[in-house]
Amino acid sequence: MPRPPRTATLFHDVRPFGGPPRDLIAVDGGLVSEVPEGAAVERVNGHGRLALPTLVDAHIHPDKTSWGEPWHSRRPAHGIAEYVAGDVELARALPTPVAERALRLMSHAAAQGTRAMRAHADVAPAYGLSGIEGVAEAARRLAGIVDVELVAFPQHGVVRTPGVTELLAEAAASGLVTHIGGIDPAGFDADGDHEGDQLGTVFGLAEKHGLGLDVHLHDRGEQGLAPLRDIAARTRALGLQGRVNVGHAFAVAALSDRELDEVADLLAESGVSLTTVALSATTILPFRRLAERGVPVGLGSDGVRDSWSPFGNADMLHRSWLAAWALDARLDEELEGCFRLAADGGAELLGLPRADLRPGSPADFMLVDGECLPQAVVDLPRRDLVVRAGRVVARDGRLV
Repeated sequence: MPRPPRTATLFHDVRPFGGPPRDLIAVDGGLVSEVPEGAAVERVNGHGRLALPTLVDAHIHPDKTSWGEPWHSRRPAHGIAEYVAGDVELARALPTPVAERALRLMSHAAAQGTRAMRAHADVAPAYGLSGIEGVAEAARRLAGIVDVELVAFPQHGVVRTPGVTELLAEAAASGLVTHIGGIDPAGFDADGDHEGDQLGTVFGLAEKHGLGLDVHLHDRGEQGLAPLRDIAARTRALGLQGRVNVGHAFAVAALSDRELDEVADLLAESGVSLTTVALSATTILPFRRLAERGVPVGLGSDGVRDSWSPFGNADMLHRSWLAAWALDARLDEELEGCFRLAADGGAELLGLPRADLRPGSPADFMLVDGECLPQAVVDLPRRDLVVRAGRVVARDGRLV
C-alpha cells in the first residue's frame, strides 16, 4: 500500500523578527528551507505580519487561579503564612474544580503564544494531591498545544506543616510530576516546633525518583544566599546539574558587581538555573549579566489572579513588557532582551530547542501586526495566529 505524501505547511508572506517578507515552511513539526519533493502543500497567507517565536512561562501556579471566576475580594496579608491561609480560603470559596480552572487559564496562555510552561501545584493537607491531579488533567487535554512540566510545590512548608513530606513522596511516586518544589528553608519553613531538613527531604525525593527540583527563595540577604549556596553544593554532590532551578532568588537581585559575579559563577559551575517574574525593579534578576556568566534565567507569570494578587494574565508577551518596564528599558536591544528572556531563556531552562525561525528549529511561532520585535514588546499586539509544531492552534487570541 503506497504511503501518503508528506504534508508541508507554507506560511506565505511573513516577516521573521521584522525582516523582509518570506515564506516559513513547516514539515513534521519543524521548519525546513524548501518544500520536500512530492509533498502536499497547505498554504497560509501571513499578509506581511511580523513572525516571532512563541514563548515559555517558566513559573506559573494554575491550581490557584480564579481566572474566569466571580470576583474575589482579597484581605490584607503580611508574610507567606497569611498568604497561604488566603490560598486555602479562596480554594474553598471557588465553585469550579481545579482541572477546569487550570485548563481555562492554560488554554488562554497558549492562545497568547505560550508553547510551554513549568506549572507549580500546591501539595498540602488542605488539598491532598487535588492540585497536582487537576493541573495534570489540564495538561493532558492540551497535549500538542502546550508542553507542561509539573512541580509538586510545598507552599505550606515541609518542616512547619506535618503531612507535607508524605504527600510530596506520594506525588513524586505518582508519575504525574516532573519536579519537586521547595520554599524558603531558612525563613518561612524554619518556623514552628518541628525540626527537619527541607532541602534534604526534597533533594532526596528528587534523587530517588529521577525528578528535577524547583525551590522558591523569597528571603533576602544572607537568609536567602545561604540556602542558595547549600542548593548549589547539594546539586553538585548528587550530580543533578541542569535539573535544579531557584525561583525568585530576591537575594541575588540585590547583589551587584563582584558579589553578583561570585554567586553567578557558583551557580553556573553547579548547573543551577534561575527564574524571575518581573515583580518590580528591586526584585527582577539581572538576567543579562547572569546569562553572560553561564546561568540560564527564565521568565514566568507566577500567580495569576489568585489570593496573593488580583493581577496577572498568563500572557508572556505582556510579562516581557513588565520586565522592560521594571528595568526602564529604552533601547531596542534592551526591549529585545526582555523578549528573549521569555523565548530563549525559558526554552533553555525547560530543555527545549530555541524557536529561532531558522530551518531546523521547531515550527513554533506567532504572527502579529507590527514593524519589529521591540515595537511588539511595547505595543502588545493581538496574537493573530499562533503556530505549534507547524499547526495553527489559535487565531485572534483563541484556540481553534
